[in-house]
Amino acid sequence: MIRKTLAFIALALLTACAPPPVVLGPDGKPLPQVYRIGQQDTAKIQFRMLDSINALRAASGAADVRLSSELNAAAETHSRDMSLQNRPWHFGSDGSSPLDRVARVGYTGQLIGENISETYETEIETLSAWMEQPETREVLLDPRAQQLGFAWFQESNGKIWWTLVMGT
Repeated sequence: MIRKTLAFIALALLTACAPPPVVLGPDGKPLPQVYRIGQQDTAKIQFRMLDSINALRAASGAADVRLSSELNAAAETHSRDMSLQNRPWHFGSDGSSPLDRVARVGYTGQLIGENISETYETEIETLSAWMEQPETREVLLDPRAQQLGFAWFQESNGKIWWTLVMGT
């Protein structure tokens, strides 16, 4: 009896360690998993994005950028606002532009540009998509850029609204 109990416990533990089953869509490809971001992940995600952008900038001959708390605040405000508007665009619900938003947070540098995205993908997948488009790639690799703001808002369904702001 003890052996059966121990075998059952061992089996239960092994089952708990197994990866979740892969769910396939109608096309036979795995369905994407929801990328959940916790409160404790903020610094890790921001620095992973910063390191990735600086690696891309170095490869293109541009100098590193550093995080700016003001630009982070402008990016966070816009990410939340895009979610409320339910559309990815560069204007706030109050008609504000990226220039208005960086001024409101007290940023004294010059705005280089803003990249936005509405997705269920990770920050690195989003960066990859930005690098594929000439307009968003230019913002990331602009040699004048010295500072970066990066933030997001995640809805309860998992959708993420990403905003990246570059400045001098």
